[in-house]
Amino acid sequence: MAVVIIAVVVSLVIRTYVFQTFFIPSGSMEPTLQVGDRIVVSKLSVEFGTIHIGDILVFRAPAAVRTQCGDDVADLVKRVIGLPGDHLTSRGNTIYVNGSPLKQPWTHYEPIGKAIGNVTVPKNHYFMMGDNESNSCDSRFWGAVPRSGIIGKAFLRLWPLSRLGFL
Repeated sequence: MAVVIIAVVVSLVIRTYVFQTFFIPSGSMEPTLQVGDRIVVSKLSVEFGTIHIGDILVFRAPAAVRTQCGDDVADLVKRVIGLPGDHLTSRGNTIYVNGSPLKQPWTHYEPIGKAIGNVTVPKNHYFMMGDNESNSCDSRFWGAVPRSGIIGKAFLRLWPLSRLGFL
């Protein structure tokens, strides 16, 4: 009985503070993440590390997601496009960060869809977009995400096994 209790406690501690799995319910991160994929998120990489442009984060959905996107979800998965203090805009299908075109070495779908106005990312906030740019309800609609709302960085696709790998 003691072994079961210890296993449950260790599992809860790991899930709460270290790693957590998430299910991908929509196509907003295609082609990187497909509907039905399961990913593993590192909570420690946000707590003790840094966040960079290009990181895929899981975060608590801002309240405006319900009104702007008609979506009643608790958590979202998107890619970091802008860091605190960055100035973002877009023209055509090009995203500009601080006046320079954003290098997007990751696979993504264009066209960009809704343009990014002239946005300056607030302190301790991050501008997030889906890789399926025209089919993603993201920071262009509901604003930047506060660091306090970030759950962790996605680093591993666990399911399906045919697509198992690091992100």
